[in-house]
Amino acid sequence: DFGYLMLLVYFLSMSGVTIYALLQFHLLYLYKRYHKENPGIQYKQYGADEQDVPFVTVQLPMYNEMYVAERIIDYVAAQEYPKDKFEIQVLDDSTDETVGIVAAKVAEYKAKGFNIEHIHRVNRQGYKAGALQEAMPKVKGDYVAIFDADFTPRPNFLRTTIAYFEDPKVGIVQTRWEHINADHSMLTKLQALQLNVHFTVEQAGRSYGNLLLQFNGTAGVWRKSVINEAGGWQSDTLTEDLDLSFRAQIMGYKIQYLEKLGSPAELPEDMNALKGQQFRWNKGGAQNVRKLLKLVWNTDKLSGVQKMHAISQLLAYGVFLWVFIAAVSSIPLAFAFQQLGISTHFLSFSVLGLFSVAAISYTANITAALNRTAPPTFWEKVRFFGLFISFMPISLGLSLYNAVAVIEGLRGKVSAFVRTPKYGSANGQDESKTKAGYKDKKVSWVTIAEGFMAVVFAAAAIIGLATDNTAFLLFHSMLSFGFATICYYSVKHLRLR
Repeated sequence: DFGYLMLLVYFLSMSGVTIYALLQFHLLYLYKRYHKENPGIQYKQYGADEQDVPFVTVQLPMYNEMYVAERIIDYVAAQEYPKDKFEIQVLDDSTDETVGIVAAKVAEYKAKGFNIEHIHRVNRQGYKAGALQEAMPKVKGDYVAIFDADFTPRPNFLRTTIAYFEDPKVGIVQTRWEHINADHSMLTKLQALQLNVHFTVEQAGRSYGNLLLQFNGTAGVWRKSVINEAGGWQSDTLTEDLDLSFRAQIMGYKIQYLEKLGSPAELPEDMNALKGQQFRWNKGGAQNVRKLLKLVWNTDKLSGVQKMHAISQLLAYGVFLWVFIAAVSSIPLAFAFQQLGISTHFLSFSVLGLFSVAAISYTANITAALNRTAPPTFWEKVRFFGLFISFMPISLGLSLYNAVAVIEGLRGKVSAFVRTPKYGSANGQDESKTKAGYKDKKVSWVTIAEGFMAVVFAAAAIIGLATDNTAFLLFHSMLSFGFATICYYSVKHLRLR
């Protein structure tokens, strides 16, 4: 019977989402337990003028970053670290005026006595992973720090992170992303809400629970020997950072996560840039499922709990696919409950997942806020719940686009590494700032499909209300609003270009 089939599909997909959410809740437990037992984290670091420090190579991979290329070089040069103890490699794959901008900035700092090199490639082979790997023979330091072009690292970044490599088991040190332009718009506020979860409860919870973390591709430092020992940067996935960091940890090295050392960066300010970033992360994650799942499952170097969370972390990129499948199957299911003779209370189990997501988001964005010395105010709580209520339908609206990414990744479809455009923005900057130098795009078939899904779920909600089949009324209303919002801003932000 078709009704039973849809019930099974919905149940399986929502069970996957719920199980993932409950494993996230376990990370929340680990996070809270650690902070209760270790209040007031203090990081060790080298002195600002200390000369007996290791030599470090700082790599700045970039591609057509005309708006932020100079800024990242300035911030790295301002490190409180002896000038003769670090080198800067600008790994420039650009094809636009970024090349000239970088060349001039590199010449400026060479004249000031900095050890800085402009490495310009013309083929972009392997994309970011290819640039990092090709530069390895030129690396002079025993440690390699990596920053994407939109970051603005704090002056004490090197002297804090490098101090942790005194432990020979530490192969990677990762810092927490902060957001320069979090208050630029509702879109950036919602991104910050979600990313704060990853960089507190997820990353720190895994660290405190001795679970596998991931290097986030930037704002971190590698032991050079570990990069080589683990097989180097490989370009067969779009998330080479996740790939190499898992391989290194399976070999026995650990990631030291510094939750309280923030590394500020820009968030995408238009919908299409955000979708491109999400597509790369989700497709790359799915590619790593193909590449790493068997390796994680078969290794004898991980405990059962470590394996469970590592597999959950890899499969997490499928959450959007599960959500989209649940959404589509819910339409016929909404009108089949009476015929099947099943109570709609059967759906109540999914509330566990929603409760878990809300609790984790609250902790990450309210109780875990940096430098908090007093309990959150009433208005801070109101602001959070307002953002969270907006976050849920927007996340649902991204489910189709990200589901396509996951399917492509699982199928092994090859595609280019599309960088996320950044504009050197800060809070309060005019959104109409010129964006010359980035090509216009046409409305994709996925954007058209998102508009269609908005209409379909709106119709499902209206018909359900009219026929007293209201089990999915809230779900369908949120889906309709989410898809409509994503579609509208995808088209609007194309025109802003």
